[in-house]
Amino acid sequence: MIAPAVDAALRAHLVALATERRYSPRTIEAYGRDIRQCLTFLAEHLGGPPDAATIAALPARDLRAFLAARRADGAVDATLSRKLSAVRGFVRALSRETGVEMAGVAAVRGPRRKRDLPRPVAPAAAIALTDPDLRADEDRPTWVLVRDAAVLALLYGAGLRISEALGVLRRDAPTVAGATLTVAGKGGRTRAVPVIAPVAEAVCAYLAACPHALAPDAPLFRGEKGGPLNARIVQGAMARLRGALGLPDSATPHALRHSFATHLLARGGDLRAIQELLGHASLSTTQVYTRVDAAGLLAAVEAAHPRARLR
Repeated sequence: MIAPAVDAALRAHLVALATERRYSPRTIEAYGRDIRQCLTFLAEHLGGPPDAATIAALPARDLRAFLAARRADGAVDATLSRKLSAVRGFVRALSRETGVEMAGVAAVRGPRRKRDLPRPVAPAAAIALTDPDLRADEDRPTWVLVRDAAVLALLYGAGLRISEALGVLRRDAPTVAGATLTVAGKGGRTRAVPVIAPVAEAVCAYLAACPHALAPDAPLFRGEKGGPLNARIVQGAMARLRGALGLPDSATPHALRHSFATHLLARGGDLRAIQELLGHASLSTTQVYTRVDAAGLLAAVEAAHPRARLR
C-alpha cells in the first residue's frame, strides 16, 4: 500500500532522524510506525498509493481525516500529537526533496495536551523499594533480588531513566561513594551524576552476588541466564514491590526518577542543578517539579491549617 519510492524516502528520513537529530531507537520505531500507518490510510483514502509529490502537497483535510480515524480507533491526545509530529516531519522532508510546496499540513494543529503531573513515591516508600529483604519470601535467587534493588537504587538515588540504568557498562559500575557516573541520555546527551553511598553499596552488593562473568565492555546488569537485563523484568519486580508496600499503580520505575527530582526540590535543591542531574535539555521540562512540590505544600496546608479544616 506504499509506493516503493515513498518507502525508500521514508527509510532515508528515519535514518536522518537517527543520525542527524539523534532521536532514540524507540522514537524512530514509533515515528516509522505512525508514518506508515498514515501512508496506508492515504492509499485507501485516495484510491491508491500516493507518490512523493502528492504527499508533499497533502491538503490539511486529508491529514485531519487520518487523525480523526485514529481518534475513532481510540487514540488519545498524546498519541495523536506524536502521529501529527511524525507525519509533518516526513511531509516537510518530501517537500524539500521534491521542491513541491508543503500545502496544508503546516496548518493542522494537534490536540492541546494536558500535561499530567509526575506522581512521585513518598521518601520512606522509595527507600523501602531498594531493600532486597522486602522480597525475601519470593521463590527467586537471592542475587536477582539484590540486582533489582541495585537497579532501583540507581533510579531513585541518581535520577536515572530505566534505559540509562540498564545501559551502564561493567567498567563504569558506580561502586565508590562520592564518584560520578557518566550517563548517556536522550538525544545522545551525556551528563555526570554523583554517586551517593547507598547507591554504591547496592551496586557493590550486586557485583558480589552476581554469578555471571561481567566483561568490562558488557552491560552491568544481567538477566538470570546471563544476557542483558530487560526493562520488563525490572517493571515486573516493581509491580511485586507495589503489592508488598500497598502502593498505587503509578509507582513505576520511572516514578522513582520523578521522586528523585521532587524530593531534592522539597529539600531545597536548585532547579538548575536538578535540570543537569536529570539531563533535561530545557529548564521548562524540569519546572514541572515545582508544580508537584507546590501541590504537596498545598495539600499539607489543606490538611493542617485550622482555617482550611473549617471549610
